[in-house]
Amino acid sequence: MAVAEEKDLQQLKNRLIELADKAYSRNIYTYTPFLGLAEQQAFYAVEREVSYAGCAMEGGAPQCERKIIRFGNPGYEEAYPIARLEILPKTPKFAQTLTHRDFLGAVMNLGIERDVVGDIFIKGQGAMLFCHENIADYIIENLDQVKHTNVKCARAQGETVLETVEPERVSVTVASPRADGLIAKVYHLSRQESQELFRMGRIFINGIATENVSHQLKEGDAVTVRGFGKFLFYGQSGVSKKGKDRMEIGIFGRL
Repeated sequence: MAVAEEKDLQQLKNRLIELADKAYSRNIYTYTPFLGLAEQQAFYAVEREVSYAGCAMEGGAPQCERKIIRFGNPGYEEAYPIARLEILPKTPKFAQTLTHRDFLGAVMNLGIERDVVGDIFIKGQGAMLFCHENIADYIIENLDQVKHTNVKCARAQGETVLETVEPERVSVTVASPRADGLIAKVYHLSRQESQELFRMGRIFINGIATENVSHQLKEGDAVTVRGFGKFLFYGQSGVSKKGKDRMEIGIFGRL
């Protein structure tokens, strides 16, 4: 991991400790901005140290990866400052096919910071956006176009219903369920290139960063490779004619 990234994570650890101290001493809730998987590692590193304050994580829906951490246990319940916004084309007939990147780019073009925006899920021709409550009205008032498609944005009503995206199920043959070998096979990389991703801090197994290239994957593990995508490891399904293990993989966002 780069020195600059290590410095940023250390600063984040210090900030988390400050928020925990504030929540405990004032008997209130305190909140972080939305944190991505890499930033969440700072919390896991100090989790035991700040556990006295009480801590929990929420992204707005079970499928969310970007999450807000809340500190405090003041004896009353308080909603997380997370708003759900629905973005829909004004004229569905003429709407473009829009991607996650398109929606995120349009939101970022409003001049807001990434840490106030949570996950974005494609929903039909539109999208469901999770964001910090403080920025919700600004997005509603100003987000009127995604690429060349005119859109309308409003607070989502009712329960959060997200489409279940099924991964592409494929079989791969590898010598063993070692993480570096499977990642290399799935994303068409050399073993050296795969191992470099570990050293760069871009590999997350079940949401936890790992630099252990020889980590043995277990059935049900979710592997996120920043910049490439995510896959599920279903386990071994047999042995190839050359004696290699045949593994079943479910790939999301294949590039």
